[in-house]
Amino acid sequence: MTLKIKFGTDGWRSAIADGYTFDNLRRCTQGFASYYLNEGKKGEWIVVGYDRRFLSEKFAQSAAEVLIGNGFRVYLTDGPTPTPVISYSVVAKKAAGAINITASHNPPTDDGFKVRDHTGGAIAPDGLKAIEALIPDDTTDIKIGSLAEAEKNGTLVRFDPAPAYLENIKKLVDLEPIRNAGFKVLVDPMWGNGSGWFPKLLAGGKTEIIEIHKERNPIFPEMLRPEPIPPNVDAGLKATTENNADVCIIFDGDADRLGVGDEHGEFINQLRVYALIAYYLLEVRGQRGAIVKTLSTTQMLNKLGKIYDVPVYETGVGFKYVAPKMIETNAIVGGEESGGYAFRNHVPERDGILAGLLVLDMMVKLNRKPSELIDLLFSKVGAHYYDRIDVKFTGNRKDREEKIMNANPKTIGGLKVLGLNSQDGFKFSLEDGGWLLIRFSGTEPVMRVYCETTHEECVQSILQDGMQIAGLA
Repeated sequence: MTLKIKFGTDGWRSAIADGYTFDNLRRCTQGFASYYLNEGKKGEWIVVGYDRRFLSEKFAQSAAEVLIGNGFRVYLTDGPTPTPVISYSVVAKKAAGAINITASHNPPTDDGFKVRDHTGGAIAPDGLKAIEALIPDDTTDIKIGSLAEAEKNGTLVRFDPAPAYLENIKKLVDLEPIRNAGFKVLVDPMWGNGSGWFPKLLAGGKTEIIEIHKERNPIFPEMLRPEPIPPNVDAGLKATTENNADVCIIFDGDADRLGVGDEHGEFINQLRVYALIAYYLLEVRGQRGAIVKTLSTTQMLNKLGKIYDVPVYETGVGFKYVAPKMIETNAIVGGEESGGYAFRNHVPERDGILAGLLVLDMMVKLNRKPSELIDLLFSKVGAHYYDRIDVKFTGNRKDREEKIMNANPKTIGGLKVLGLNSQDGFKFSLEDGGWLLIRFSGTEPVMRVYCETTHEECVQSILQDGMQIAGLA
């Protein structure tokens, strides 16, 4: 039976040699090509890039063949490339969009298919639905061109995407103070596309960059998956203390997400990192403008919005919602709970490399270690605590959703429930300004239970109540 390809939070992902086959990839690319043909884009350039997963370069070539067969011209990256660099290349090359072969943070068994529009940002939900609807049921009508012929006639160009991206980064961050700060920075690219970029950006000064997990290894040893959250970050945090480093910078497999560890080898969760970055942009850089956040991220942003008199917009989970809202509001920053942050004057796309540089710049400008930055943040907005549980999901999703909707709890974790938002999952607002969120992952068969609260002692009881409400306990 033909696989029905469905786009999740950020494109399509599946297990290699099971759902993710060359034929299914070509079907997906044909749907993308048909969508762009309907938009009148025939003959325009499309950027194609890929990550370090098993066979990703071959999958990228197959996608390029289908684009060529449909009358498009293709810029193909000359090696594994971070997602934000691929996205910036769309803008730098004035391309119509991009296809990115990556499964991001998924397990090593998977690969994926991300698409981007002319801004370098995620295609909005309506566009993704249109692409999905145009994916053919089989390979019969897929048009395939010759890469060799395309290279000869100039309709396929292999290119180095680094120079244009690095040039823009240098406009956004003054690198010299970071180079000369004398920091010892432990960088963990998680065997992925972020390898080599910090040494390239920060070489030549007093700051020392120590990289681990920098080779290509598609089985991702020392971690369950290349996702910058515990326990996957444990090896990097251990190396931080072993090397007496000042900070740990962690990228996910395609380097669009950032994880941070402090000077003690303690993980700083993604909600705190996002609040720190927003505080830095508002207080240190003096920027003003909207903040965009998904409903699964921190209320600290709302408190910062009130302090600095800037609007805060909340969207569904995924940059397919965040990117359009950033463009609409000219936001200074947009981000989500997964550790992805995007910035004004760049592209409306998560960029772990730029976000990591901003963390280092914050350390320079405020002359504080990472743990001291958290103390400073909490002095402004109060202490906030967060955790999440991921559980493999089986069974009927509608039955689960109905059970959650009808649960009607009066308290969660001992805190009074003030309301329920079912915009994307089920978000219960709590009396302390915190929340519990239960939602289905858009990229894999997982249910997530998350919470944030100002009461540290309530975190685990909130999560356990959430598991009961979801029927997972």
